[in-house]
Parts: sequence; structure tokens; C-alpha cells
Amino acid sequence: MTYQGIQAACNHAGLSIIGAFHPTKTDNAPTNCKSLMLLGPLEPGFWPRLTASPEFANPDPVDQWSMRVVGQLATELNATPIFPFGGPPFQPFVSWALRSGRVWQSPVSLMVHEVAGLFLSFRGALAFTETIELPENPKASPCEACKEKPCLTACPADALNANGYDLDVCHHWLDGNSGKPCMTGGCMVRRACPISQSYGRLQVQSAHHMRAFHKG
Repeated sequence: MTYQGIQAACNHAGLSIIGAFHPTKTDNAPTNCKSLMLLGPLEPGFWPRLTASPEFANPDPVDQWSMRVVGQLATELNATPIFPFGGPPFQPFVSWALRSGRVWQSPVSLMVHEVAGLFLSFRGALAFTETIELPENPKASPCEACKEKPCLTACPADALNANGYDLDVCHHWLDGNSGKPCMTGGCMVRRACPISQSYGRLQVQSAHHMRAFHKG
């Protein structure tokens, strides 16, 4: 089994490998896991695929779709499926992502991905009991080459900046009329990232995630 073959199977299912690494004992990966691959939406095209699925009529359609599709991939590829939801306890997806070498902490503390930018999201992971050769990772975070760093000044409520994230201020802003552009178009900080803008994620998908986030 090759990384390229696994990536092709994931792409066919509407997912992409957003990071992978060979765990050690300190990574809290499943027992006997020798290769761990994190999965996210394949863009463009993820939202039309999701809305056409049987899960879309149910509560939490994104998570339900993920459970079915990642579960099927795990069976097909002889792997163990892992999900970032369903806890507590929750699996350490954030530390796994940083460990993968394709995700970094952005200037506003949100995680940034080399392809998804600040639109990074996890739909699941696959744990393999064999050591699979992985592609070489980027040498540095894309934020290092981003001179303007628009994420630092994009939040209209000033709830998210270099000083951190004030969750209460964010939710209060979203409750008011001024927060409607964020609710209908997605987080302005995430949208400001140059990499996010080329990712191909639809505005309606970002709005769905904002509603879920604000609903809490």
C-alpha cells in the first residue's frame, strides 16, 4: 500500500490527506499505529457532495457523513478510523496536525495548513499498522512568506488578533447586526488568509460552520 494509493482512495471519497506522520509512543496514537493520516475535505467540491448525501437531512450532517465515509475508507484500506468528535475524551488532532509538518500555528494562533490555509478542518484520521513511506513536507510555514499578514487585522470585533482569542467578544459580536457578514460568509480572519482564498471552499459551507460554532 502506498501513500499515493491511499490519497487516491480518499480523493475518490471526497477527502484529502492533510497531514501524515509516523507516531512514536509520546504521540498518543492507537496501539500498533505506525502511520497516521489526517483527513480533511477535498476542495473544491466538498459541499455539493455533502449536500447530496443522505446525511444532510439529519442533525450534524458533516460529522455523520464523516463517520460513514471515513469508516468505509478504513475498511477498504485496512486501517482504524479515528474522529475529532464524539468525546470527551477527544483525540489529540491538534497536536497530531502540528506533528505532521504540514500544519503550523498562525500569527492569530489558529492553525494554518499549506493548502487549506485557515480553513483547515479535520473530518477524521486513518491509523495504519504498517510503515508507509510519506512525501517530504514543506520546509517552513507559509506565514513566514506572508508579508502583509491580513489575519492580524481582519476581525471586525477585534476578538481575534496577535494577543489571542476572546471567545466572549466574538459571540457577542455575532449576536448583533454587525455580526451578520461573519455569520453568512464565515469568519473574516479565516477568509483573509491568502491561502484560504485559493482553497475553493464555498461561502455557504463557511456559513454552516459559523452557525454550528455560534450555536455551540
